[in-house]
Amino acid sequence: MSEVTILVRNNGPYRVYGPAKLVDADGNEYRIPEGEWFSLCRCGQSAAKPFCDGTHKGCGFEAPSDASLAAGRT
Repeated sequence: MSEVTILVRNNGPYRVYGPAKLVDADGNEYRIPEGEWFSLCRCGQSAAKPFCDGTHKGCGFEAPSDASLAAGRT
């Protein structure tokens, strides 16, 4: 099985590479867009949540993307 990698993009979405399954709170599986990766919204403004639709580019979204700044798990 291939490894799943989640890339935190600078001031942008989470980009998911690899064979990942995405499910909602009730356990229903989302239909993943075709391709080698998909992006999940991080700004909260996407009209296609949980997927990114590029809205972060126009809404002024900024967020640290440096792993060394991580405060730990909650």
